Amino acid sequence: MPDIIPFDEGERLLNWQALCTALERGHSLPRAETRDTFLYRGADTLLSRAAWIDGLGIAVKSATIFPGNPTHDKPAVNGGVSLYGDGDGLLEAIIDFHLVTKWKTAGDSLLAATHLARPDSNSILIVGAGTVAHALYQAYSSAFPDARFTVWNRSAAGAARLATRFPDVAVADDLETAVRAADIITSATMSTTPLIRGAWLRPGQHLDLIGAFRPDMREVDDDALRKARLYVDSRETTLDHIGELKIPLEAGVITRDAILADFYDLPAGAFARTSDDDITLFKNGGGAHLDLMTSHYILGAWRGR
Repeated sequence: MPDIIPFDEGERLLNWQALCTALERGHSLPRAETRDTFLYRGADTLLSRAAWIDGLGIAVKSATIFPGNPTHDKPAVNGGVSLYGDGDGLLEAIIDFHLVTKWKTAGDSLLAATHLARPDSNSILIVGAGTVAHALYQAYSSAFPDARFTVWNRSAAGAARLATRFPDVAVADDLETAVRAADIITSATMSTTPLIRGAWLRPGQHLDLIGAFRPDMREVDDDALRKARLYVDSRETTLDHIGELKIPLEAGVITRDAILADFYDLPAGAFARTSDDDITLFKNGGGAHLDLMTSHYILGAWRGR
């Protein structure tokens, strides 16, 4: 029988640094074979993702993203994750979708930040105040325990709710001022037009972009891309699929060789900040290979409990 891993029981076993180690180890294995399928109905999306990594196994994840759900007291994102054995294809586990998504998404960004952000970063801005923002606070707090946190959100009420849950988070009234003051900016919004301007950035900052997942979505403008050193979690799942990079690539704003590294370059040391003055920009695409690595880590923690 496969292991059934629910959210609360699974989460109690997990650790952000251990997950980053597992993700880094996963990228030392052969490059994943992945397949992504998108279906759209207006603003609603069905995303099906599958990944197979030799030596690790197979994961299949289906996600529905219905932005209007919260107005009816329903979660905007739902779905399911199945994990299969590498050698025999047998179903090993069914893992709570939200558990995998939370830890994969924030862990993806955290792994990048541990290599790209300045270690002395002490001011972190969270742009957006949804479910992902809560996970980002928890993840970044684990690696930057002395950092001051600020949140900006289009809706002041949303920012206030996050600040109520985490009392050491301050609410920013003005996005430009907050961006200029932060050492790390982590953005998780549903924006289709750029919110963050390159003119606001200064040397030494790290910019972590999570929100855009569709071809029509962007969180930063062209100037930010030109000013920064660009990194992604996976070239295969970001460059031709996500508007943050797809749109400027097609317009000739940047070229493909502007993407300096992805996580598969970690073993060679190429995924790294090169100077204290670098402005580093990371696009978190959250591909199926990361769902597989995260699910495998969760299953290992579950079986070792």
